[in-house]
Amino acid sequence: MLDTRELGRRPGSQREVARTAPAPADLGIEVLGVPEGSPVELDLRTEAVMEGVLVTGTAKAVLEGECARCLEPISDEIEVRFQELFVYDDQGVDPDEELEVSMLQDDLVDLEPLLRDAVVLALPFQPLCQDDCPGLCTECGARLTDDPDHGHDAPVDPRWGALAQLSELEPDA
Repeated sequence: MLDTRELGRRPGSQREVARTAPAPADLGIEVLGVPEGSPVELDLRTEAVMEGVLVTGTAKAVLEGECARCLEPISDEIEVRFQELFVYDDQGVDPDEELEVSMLQDDLVDLEPLLRDAVVLALPFQPLCQDDCPGLCTECGARLTDDPDHGHDAPVDPRWGALAQLSELEPDA
């Protein structure tokens, strides 16, 4: 939560805020995200406007997860930019409006939904440990980065299996 009372309700007044906060739970996607409780560095500018408070800023955090191809651990950093208008709670906002409006609650801004949206949208859909990660062998699960010459004999077509058995039989003498 961010307190905006120092801005007053004077359009044009602004304030710069730098803060570190613990990451909320489930900040990310299934295979990559910000670990819960890890520090998230916020660099914010709050600006009073006629309708409410405009919050603009960046967030930096550490990411942890696994490669979508080879399942190796990934550790990286993310920096996202965001901007959102938080409307004063005494403004006449129609509750039946289809657009979701972010509201100030007692001059406090809840940054968690804004941060969650910005981080999740910035994450890659399928994170990789390296751009050309070859992944795992589809037959045995061996990691192809460790053994680039890995291979298997071509599988025998089951329709020819009976013929292969005939060729293995020795003729009776």
